[in-house]
Amino acid sequence: MDSRVSELFGGCCRPGGGPAMGGNLKARGAGGSSSCGGPKGKKKNGRNRGGKANNPPYLPPEAEDGNIEYKLKLVNPSQYRFEHLVTQMKWRLQEGRGEAVYQIGVEDNGLLVGLAEEEMRASLKTLHRMAEKVGADITVLREREVDYDSDMPRKITEVLVRKVPDNQQFLDLRVAVLGNVDSGKSTLLGVLTQGELDNGRGRARLNLFRHLHEIQSGRTSSISFEILGFNSKGEVVNYSDSRTAEEICESSSKMITFIDLAGHHKYLHTTIFGLTSYCPDCALLLVSANTGIAGTTREHLGLALALKVPFFIVVSKVDLCAKTTVERTVRQLERVLKQPGCHKVPMLVTSEDDAVTAAQQFAQSPNVTPIFTLSSVSGESLDLLKVFLNILPPLTNSKEQEELMQQLTEFQVDEIYTVPEVGTVVGGTLSSGICREGDQLVVGPTDDGCFLELRVCSIQRNRSACRVLRAGQAATLALGDFDRALLRKGMVMVSPEMNPTICSVFEAEIVLLFHATTFRRGFQVTVHVGNVRQTAVVEKIHAKDKLRTGEKAVVRFRFLKHPEYLKVGAKLLFREGVTKGIGHVTDVQAIAAGEAQASMGF
Repeated sequence: MDSRVSELFGGCCRPGGGPAMGGNLKARGAGGSSSCGGPKGKKKNGRNRGGKANNPPYLPPEAEDGNIEYKLKLVNPSQYRFEHLVTQMKWRLQEGRGEAVYQIGVEDNGLLVGLAEEEMRASLKTLHRMAEKVGADITVLREREVDYDSDMPRKITEVLVRKVPDNQQFLDLRVAVLGNVDSGKSTLLGVLTQGELDNGRGRARLNLFRHLHEIQSGRTSSISFEILGFNSKGEVVNYSDSRTAEEICESSSKMITFIDLAGHHKYLHTTIFGLTSYCPDCALLLVSANTGIAGTTREHLGLALALKVPFFIVVSKVDLCAKTTVERTVRQLERVLKQPGCHKVPMLVTSEDDAVTAAQQFAQSPNVTPIFTLSSVSGESLDLLKVFLNILPPLTNSKEQEELMQQLTEFQVDEIYTVPEVGTVVGGTLSSGICREGDQLVVGPTDDGCFLELRVCSIQRNRSACRVLRAGQAATLALGDFDRALLRKGMVMVSPEMNPTICSVFEAEIVLLFHATTFRRGFQVTVHVGNVRQTAVVEKIHAKDKLRTGEKAVVRFRFLKHPEYLKVGAKLLFREGVTKGIGHVTDVQAIAAGEAQASMGF
């Protein structure tokens, strides 16, 4: 991690001089290629039109892995060829975990040749037959005319193929929502999920709040979840008569789960817990157009960078500002994104074509950061954000998913409830393995370092019954009459065969992002590692006596209350007041069950 991320913490916003030059990716050619000239120095002789020579438009060469497939044409294939194409589609769908994008009229090297209208119609008909064969649905995303080296109009067509895997109920994507207080996070989620525009006074957000004081103040202080479902044709299902969560899940082929986090600095610990514990696929950073980068915006941006969570930006409340004010806020964002600590490439989305390109570029390159400008009151550009969310593919590949599923079961406990007639219920994320109804697991560590046996009675995802839970999925598990008093946030439920490592002392390689003076031995901080959140004391700083902002070191920490389950390599973030740092666990001093209290100094 670049220590220059520390520039985003602990100081006021300093948008460095002058307007941003360049940097915006623009959708050019077809399929969102940012280069219409192909590789440098490589030219093809096209026909001159109007005295100008045409250079061949290119996309990047087709990759063997991934969910994007190039096809020049699919006209009347033989039966053998058709079966081969179907097998190839299954592979692309597997790589995209249920979604694939076909570029018709494109050679494997990325050259945009295009097809005549009759050939394109025949190719789409073949593609439709292929999709029917595998039980998938297709949606035409966009068509483009290519005039290179041809007197006849030729087109390329981009098609989304979607099929929910047989072992899943729907495709799932988790999006954490960040931003300064009063930037409109809860209002935007209310408008997206309920289908009704806001009245300008926050009416859309009322159904999202969980506590009375949130309704009274209009500020989120807890973590809440909202779902947005898309059917196989890319239409939002929330707005139909099926308004309950169960009915939305049943009608959806793709589900976006929004994790609404707090924007006020007072609740920063809650925001950090949501980012570290709930494992979002990406984050949405909301910035108010009339205030720009203010309050905790820069800090939330730093958190996303430190934890390596991909993010895109939404500039809200454009209805309250003049066009010049919105443009000034966008330029300010572009300058911050291009700073050495960020090193991002901003991409302003102004059309549906841009939204399609942004979704693909965002998934392919971790440096691309789409920027949307919209209003939750007038509804301006809301549809562009929906197009982006519908097309956005999973950001982890199928190989990583398979490897995680083959490991032993490990479920992180983030929430604990008592439900009438159900009993004790825990919420969290399955970080590895597979969990089924009736599984026997162990939960811990307790204060004395033990793990207790329990049984999973039932599973629910997005308030809908689910028999099997797979790695990377979030859910709630009913534990029957298991004593809730024995559970706490930060515990893990694992397979009895795992023999989990617990510790009260661990070492981590850290970067001190910000500290007002010097970071020394004996300093107490709140440590976040996954779902673990506990106060720890600095026991030793190796090879140094103290640390200043931006410096690196290996530090030994000791938990103050109870032992925790940690893994070497896990990301770590610590804070105390304005002090903040990041790093990863390098060593844990394992302790056996029953030895925990002695190791804690009791």
